[in-house]
Amino acid sequence: MVQSVIPPITFISHKGLAGRIAVIGGSKEYTGAPNLAAISALKVGADLSHVFCTEGASTVIKSYSPELIVHPILESKFAVHETSEWLERMHAVVLGPGLGRDPVVCLDTAKNILEEVKKKNLPLVVDADGLFLVTEYPDLIKSYGKAILTPNIVEFGRLYEKMMGEKPKPEEPVLAVKVLSRALGNVTIVKKGPNDIISDGENGRLKVKSLCGGQKAIKKSYCNRKMTVKKV
Repeated sequence: MVQSVIPPITFISHKGLAGRIAVIGGSKEYTGAPNLAAISALKVGADLSHVFCTEGASTVIKSYSPELIVHPILESKFAVHETSEWLERMHAVVLGPGLGRDPVVCLDTAKNILEEVKKKNLPLVVDADGLFLVTEYPDLIKSYGKAILTPNIVEFGRLYEKMMGEKPKPEEPVLAVKVLSRALGNVTIVKKGPNDIISDGENGRLKVKSLCGGQKAIKKSYCNRKMTVKKV
């Protein structure tokens, strides 16, 4: 399955041709998650991984690997403009790992960056604190067909309750994912758990054994990688 989405290396290949990924996240408190998302994208075949984070997170994230390109700009008053310029070069975006819930960074800057992602019609994976943003402003993601949301059970419950006005029924987990996907305009949802449930509200479901801990970052990066190759 992985081989089917990775282009062959040829004599005319050059850096960036196999995918350029932007990870929007990383704060003083949370540096591991954006690193895992970005480095996992490289491990599954992307050429370049960029991390857009806060100043307090940048040095730590840089120390994890020399392969990552780190932009400590999320707290800048020009963050949206600067990030938008870089997005012109990207093939896919991950928004949320380690973002934190600072009102300015999460609910203002990240919100505006998400709008820029949509304007550029880029494939998008929303995870972690990006889902907190989407729960606050569901219309941000509604009907954006290139989005994949990856909530855990708690994040899913919050978003479901926000959209449907009630808690999801635990005895009907697959139906709950389909219902929420439809309410959000058929965006793809990957509900993580003992068995992951994947649905776009219409095209059936797929249940796979969940990965543990940081391995889930590999799954998110594979989703991004698959979308990236299609665009390239």
